[in-house]
Amino acid sequence: MCELLGMNCNVPTDICFSFTGFQARGGATDVHRDGWGIAFFEGRGVRVFLDPQPSWESPVAELVRNYPIRSTNVIAHIRKATHGAVGLENTHPFMRELWGRYWIFAHNGKLDDYAPALHGGFLPVGQTDSELAFCHLLQTLRQRFPQGEPGRSALCAALEEFAAEVRPHGPFNFMLSNGDCLFAHRSTELSYIVRQAPFAVAHLKDQDVAVDFNELTSPDDRVALIATLPLTDNETWLPLPMESVTMFVDGLRQPS
Repeated sequence: MCELLGMNCNVPTDICFSFTGFQARGGATDVHRDGWGIAFFEGRGVRVFLDPQPSWESPVAELVRNYPIRSTNVIAHIRKATHGAVGLENTHPFMRELWGRYWIFAHNGKLDDYAPALHGGFLPVGQTDSELAFCHLLQTLRQRFPQGEPGRSALCAALEEFAAEVRPHGPFNFMLSNGDCLFAHRSTELSYIVRQAPFAVAHLKDQDVAVDFNELTSPDDRVALIATLPLTDNETWLPLPMESVTMFVDGLRQPS
């Protein structure tokens, strides 16, 4: 299946180090060769880079790896196709507008016999079960909260109910962000780490690259990273709760 990477921070931070390891899994150290994408929130705007080529061979991925875009919420995805052909329209993450802001979504898993009735407000462009689920999710949220965007806790509760509805169709690991916070749902594999003072040296699993975060951060910085599989081999990554939606705000996992 695909792999996910997310970052949520209390100050704008670049994801270059983590993306270096993640990029290698798209054709070098793993089999996810069917495209990749990454989305960075900057204020109310979003930069989205998508490429149906393997991330390990993609010139666009090289640009992202060497371009220190700073953001407080980032979602990235490398694809191993199950539903839908390899193509730009089927490459995650997907972006839509709801309640006057952008929402970004990426999914890892395979949903079978999943055919929700869509009313036309949100429709998929490609053929993936993932984009279909995203459209269904946004439609569900709009119907549940007709007066506008709810608070974070109410939103998280709605996502829990939606995930429970979809889970019987297959693995439904996903990440979702509106630029204010980041939600992650684990069905199979999803782990996280919070980097904060005192910082240390981190070493990637997929490439022989290390970074001393003491040289790149201030004492008040805090960064949460969420990934399908841990990206480093000298840090303690913690599994997210199974079949549960976890919310990250300002680089911290919020209580469930």
